Amino acid sequence: MAEEENGTAVAGGEFYLRYYVGHKGKFGHEFLEFEFRPDGKLRYANNSNYKNDTMIRKEVFLTPSVLKECRRIVSQSDIMKEDDNNWPEPDRVGRQELEIVMGNEHISFTTSKIGSLMDVQTSKDPEGLRIFYYLVQDLKCFVFSLISLHFKIKPI
Repeated sequence: MAEEENGTAVAGGEFYLRYYVGHKGKFGHEFLEFEFRPDGKLRYANNSNYKNDTMIRKEVFLTPSVLKECRRIVSQSDIMKEDDNNWPEPDRVGRQELEIVMGNEHISFTTSKIGSLMDVQTSKDPEGLRIFYYLVQDLKCFVFSLISLHFKIKPI
């Protein structure tokens, strides 16, 4: 792994990542979206109209080491080798989108919302969808940690 961590897969070239999950239902367009931009900015948006909730938007600039960690997570997942041709199509339940530019590679995936690992296991491409599912879980944890750390209000 040392070569990969020090090589272009993690450290060099352009890096961009955008993830979206959402649906349109009785509460309107509800979604979660985040994006890691090449300039180091993390943009986060969460729109839930449940009980008249308002949209949450946050932006923060990340250090190069934080971006490097995000690249490492993506690189080690092997998501760049996957193909979404046999993944479930978006439906009325919702859709997920994942777009990644890493160096000279560019991928863009679209699939339905995944309710549980059973949805993954019963799909036409359980191995590829499993990689996608766990990468998305890791990225969400990473983003939620960054947002909560940066915007945490200290108690009095």
